[in-house]
Amino acid sequence: MRLTITLYFFLSCLNAVAAEALTSTVQPHIFVKAQSNKSHNSKAQPLLEAEEKVNRVLDSLHQFASDANFDDYFSLYSDNAVFIGTDANEIWTINAFKAYAQPHFSKGRGWTYTPHSRHIYFSNNRDVAWFDELLDNDSLGVTRGTGVLVLVNNEWKVSQYHLTIPIPNALADSVAEQIKSHREKGQ
Repeated sequence: MRLTITLYFFLSCLNAVAAEALTSTVQPHIFVKAQSNKSHNSKAQPLLEAEEKVNRVLDSLHQFASDANFDDYFSLYSDNAVFIGTDANEIWTINAFKAYAQPHFSKGRGWTYTPHSRHIYFSNNRDVAWFDELLDNDSLGVTRGTGVLVLVNNEWKVSQYHLTIPIPNALADSVAEQIKSHREKGQ
């Protein structure tokens, strides 16, 4: 009986997620400058504008980080934002993340992640956007950023950013063993 209820609940949740995914507006962006085109219909135009605005925020985020521009970088985050780094222990509130970044940025040392592909998606009412992007970094190589932006007073703000290092499936077992060993040593 418990298994039946659990399975039913799981399938109901899965159905709800699938329904949202199918009805959400999905507009991937691959860094091609949008052309002004009068043939866009009235429904597509606001979506294109929203996508361009979100894209500008994310591009600015990376540029300000690379320039170690503390004020402009953090102005792009919401007041309750969270930054999740590559280490399992790196889950920072915006204030904790500012405290981490300040000493680096004040010395002119930011971090440079160059995006080379990005997909942006929107909630049906277009006040929430989520994205995934692949980035290049000199020391880490290919990384992935994912996150959420919210519309606050007609401005897109990063509410969550999560930086990861994608691991090829062929290396996953080896990397997982290294992580287990690292944790067992108390590191």
